[in-house]
Amino acid sequence: MADVDDELWDEFHRVVNMTSRELGDWLRTRDAGEDAEALPDQAGTPTGQEVLGILGKRRGDLTEEDAHVMRRVVERVHAQRRDDLEPTAGQSGWRHRLMSLGHDPLKPVG
Repeated sequence: MADVDDELWDEFHRVVNMTSRELGDWLRTRDAGEDAEALPDQAGTPTGQEVLGILGKRRGDLTEEDAHVMRRVVERVHAQRRDDLEPTAGQSGWRHRLMSLGHDPLKPVG
């Protein structure tokens, strides 16, 4: 069990503004095509799959690796966004990279 403090827990769930269903659907859609994944539940980036796994856990079930992923996702989203995380449009590649982390820049952040 990892010691995930309130600040990390709250900020991760603030920047990851897609539900687990939305993220799972996005990861499967993103990888769909002629050379689609043989296992749709493993579609998407490794980090996207890790975020999806974290969203399915209770706080007390998080591992140290989960905490590391949470910090990395928060840092990556903030590095590509303004601090206020207000909905903004950008190039589709930029949006798609963020969505693969569970952050849709066109969706309001709670």
